[in-house]
Amino acid sequence: MISKEQIQRVLDKIQACERDLSDPAVLGNPRLYREKVREHTSLKKLESASHDYFKLLDDLEGNRILAADETGDAEMAEMAREEIAAIEAKLPEAERTVLLALLPPDPADARNAVFEIRAGTGGDEAALFAADLFRMYSRYCEAVGWKINVMDQSETELGGFKEIVFTVVGEGSYGRFRFESGGHRVQRVPVTEAQGRIHTSAATVVVFPEADEEDDIEIPESELRIDIFCAGGHGGQGVNTTYSAIRITHLPTGLVAQCQDERSQHRNKEKAMAVLKSRILDQRRMKEDAELGQNRLSLRGSGDRSQRIRTYNFPQNRVTDHRVNLTLYSLDRILEGSLQELLDPLHAFDAEQRLKLQFEKEGQA
Repeated sequence: MISKEQIQRVLDKIQACERDLSDPAVLGNPRLYREKVREHTSLKKLESASHDYFKLLDDLEGNRILAADETGDAEMAEMAREEIAAIEAKLPEAERTVLLALLPPDPADARNAVFEIRAGTGGDEAALFAADLFRMYSRYCEAVGWKINVMDQSETELGGFKEIVFTVVGEGSYGRFRFESGGHRVQRVPVTEAQGRIHTSAATVVVFPEADEEDDIEIPESELRIDIFCAGGHGGQGVNTTYSAIRITHLPTGLVAQCQDERSQHRNKEKAMAVLKSRILDQRRMKEDAELGQNRLSLRGSGDRSQRIRTYNFPQNRVTDHRVNLTLYSLDRILEGSLQELLDPLHAFDAEQRLKLQFEKEGQA
């Protein structure tokens, strides 16, 4: 049973948080202001969930009194018993919603997402599949009002991608896509297959949160190697004759980021630096999670990004997510951007695992 006093102690922070949000010192500090907005949103979510939960408990108690009153109206008692059954059916989910609202949110969830999609085994077919994945994510983002910014791409003659790097600009985009990292496998008849045989190819997706000024990542120039080159297009043909494309290598880690999307060398350098900082931040987060053992019960930040997470089977119009044993026969809709039916079960599974971990910690305390 959730303690009303425990919930109230948390909700008592709402007024202080609202005072902070109107404080000129907070308003003038973008980083602190975003933190307070996230805290206020989380508290209001808990307030709403706990209100619904405790109302159900009050209604349950009232109906139990009516049902137990032997001197009262028999019809009213029967109605009360029916209401008791309905409330008891709703209580587990209402309690779960409150418990989830009590879990501390990950600030990174609110950030923009950085995607890297690379063709794996399968040659041209793998590159075409990488392009299909990019289109799938783009359609979803378009539907929810998020913007796609392509940072770098390496296209093939057939219109596929050997690699494409892009950011998704939208509040909460990283939180929505954070479980997409891993190996994506496709089973279909390639356009290059004359015999009509089904082939298996693969692409790798990596998603990480975009770095921002909150992270205070300073990289000395001495740790960077910057290469300038001409942007390329299909088949390596020159898109322009100016040296505007930028490749930046972080020497201590070996991490590389490049951008050739803009015609301005300065803008490409800015974008490449943003991606490089995001990669450095992601590497730090993964190391911290591994040291804390946070991957044991969670899908988040999977350490092995080459792990096969999903299979897309075209002949059967089937998608299978191997982490949660989910199979859907709606591949055509999913490739058009209808990703909710895939993403929601992953988030639900992650929430259950986080709750389980929280209960284990409380039991050991």
